[in-house]
Amino acid sequence: MATDVEVVGEADEPGWEVDPDDEWGIAVIATVGRQLRLRREAVGMRAADFGKAVGYGEDMVYKIESGKRIPRPEFLDTADGVLRADGLVSAMKEDVEKVRYPKKVRDLAQMEAKAVELLSYGNHNLHGLLQTREYAWALMRTRRPVPEEDLLEQAVAARMARKSIFDRSPAPELSFVLEETALKRPVGGKMVWRRQLEHLLEVGQLRNVEIQVMPTDRWDHPGTGGRIQVLKFDDGTALGRMDDEFNGRPVSDPKQLRILELRYGIIRAEALTARESLAFIRQLVGES
Repeated sequence: MATDVEVVGEADEPGWEVDPDDEWGIAVIATVGRQLRLRREAVGMRAADFGKAVGYGEDMVYKIESGKRIPRPEFLDTADGVLRADGLVSAMKEDVEKVRYPKKVRDLAQMEAKAVELLSYGNHNLHGLLQTREYAWALMRTRRPVPEEDLLEQAVAARMARKSIFDRSPAPELSFVLEETALKRPVGGKMVWRRQLEHLLEVGQLRNVEIQVMPTDRWDHPGTGGRIQVLKFDDGTALGRMDDEFNGRPVSDPKQLRILELRYGIIRAEALTARESLAFIRQLVGES
């Protein structure tokens, strides 16, 4: 079985770099790597042979075992079989899952996971929770300098993981106001863009989700200063931010949050209704 696995090139090998500022993540990945090395040595397998068996290069095996690289779930599953670990190696996927994404993304995902209400106005791109994988990939590739492929994959995977918020029970209330311009920008090309619009229609049908479109000709509203985000929690607290307010930093003070909610309320009132917005998006799909 092991000899049938193709060894991929070093530049293409799966796995992600460890965030150097994430002390907890570094500790977790170092522990996982050490356990892998001990298991490999226990069965008397050299790193080169193990790498060949799982489809990795020897150098990448050493990087993972030394905690310098985050192993992907499929690697741990394959390694479990090769090392005859009876599920012990595969079980480490749970630990890796907690730290596989950059700390700032994990922190955002954790806050979203606790929120009972989310308010979001975006004046440039679609909110990450609304993006398809292909749209997110194309959008991130517009960055300059272009990130390395493995970092792009990590960022896209992290964004997609946040979408588990739609599966929560009880479901949180999610409100999005999207600018018409963002909807008409064909990010990723015609097919990716069309699928993104269709995805918005699907999400917009959920009872706990409200998507509204802000027409381009409605300029006299407080969203011209940038994005607004507010997360509300079941203990009555909240967290919010706006690009041109409070130095763009997250705020939790009730007075500051009141300003953000006031602005969001005006924006929401100026936008098309949820029903009108879905009809607008359907028209865009028909024209695409």
